[in-house]
Amino acid sequence: MVNTKIQPSRHSLAEYIHRLENGQALLKDSPQNVIEVVGILKSYGVILDQYSRNLIYISEHQFFILFPFFKYFNGEFSIDKLLSHWNHNRTNFEYAEYCMKAMMWHGGGELDAYLDTPEFRNNVEKVIQAKFKHNFLMLTLHKIFPEFLPEHMRMMSYYSGLGQFWRVMADIFLDLSDLYDNGEIKSIADVVQHILDGLVKDAAKPITYQVKIKEEVYEVLPKKAELTFLMDTAVPYVEAIFFRGTPFPGTISYNAQSYQIPSEQAIFTYGALYADPLPVGGAGIPPTLLMQDMRHHLPEYLHEVYRHSFRQEDDLLVQICQTFQKSMFCVTTAAIKGLAPYPLDTTNIEEQKENRAYLEGWMDRFKTSQILIVNN
Repeated sequence: MVNTKIQPSRHSLAEYIHRLENGQALLKDSPQNVIEVVGILKSYGVILDQYSRNLIYISEHQFFILFPFFKYFNGEFSIDKLLSHWNHNRTNFEYAEYCMKAMMWHGGGELDAYLDTPEFRNNVEKVIQAKFKHNFLMLTLHKIFPEFLPEHMRMMSYYSGLGQFWRVMADIFLDLSDLYDNGEIKSIADVVQHILDGLVKDAAKPITYQVKIKEEVYEVLPKKAELTFLMDTAVPYVEAIFFRGTPFPGTISYNAQSYQIPSEQAIFTYGALYADPLPVGGAGIPPTLLMQDMRHHLPEYLHEVYRHSFRQEDDLLVQICQTFQKSMFCVTTAAIKGLAPYPLDTTNIEEQKENRAYLEGWMDRFKTSQILIVNN
């Protein structure tokens, strides 16, 4: 008799492999989880909309302002907004920049590769010469330190690239909330499928970046570079922010002699899927800024869940972080399904074997993650 299905996996996280192969998600399906995930992604979508607009504004209008004191105002400066800003009554755009810098540092994808090409350098040189045409000081600085301004534009490219990525994700999450309100999202599988459909729909969306100087437009990331949403921003983002991340100051020693931080970036495990929610709220913990932003936009049905928890709202930021982590496992499930060699429900045994090896590779990375805790 010929087997039409491979044997069960013996991996320590085999349960999750079998879930994926059977059309389920890394996060177990339950009414509570659906409420939490949809609710937190609604709040996250609102915040990502603001983050993306600001990142794109900075890349297009603050790209060669060396001391951009008002970069968080999106060109709408006023004394009232400044006072609110100083009083911390504002969106914490610093978290968006933290993600951008982590993404730039870890690299990956063709965007990272393009920034080191002669073509990019030529594009940037045109921008520099146009911007500082009559600025002897800056042109002299450019001659003395020829990597300074190009490196600045590499960073601006990541501002723009991450902003464009988050623009798409914000729309996906806000549409998800609307579908839930209309009764069309009823399970975690529905959540994952909606996210996957959104990723596939915009997979080939071009990632471009232009700046305008004296009414003339200069291409920094031209369309001919063929940078796309999925492979050149989405996948590097998942790798940099979901998996690798950066060690949080105050929770781990940066002393090289203590060996608390791995010497290789590729084995970092400080991303959203690994982080302990308990430190959220402490000084120097970047995700605290995101949780504070999301708490202002929680839908009432999710806020009600938190009010009826054991500590009610005394540890609200921690609860938001725990829910957010659940939602990120849903997004990761969509990414895993979308990048699989073959459809995970294939009946071809050779394709099943290749998928199995692919999934076991992912599970190796999840061993020290919060996957067991979010499903507890």
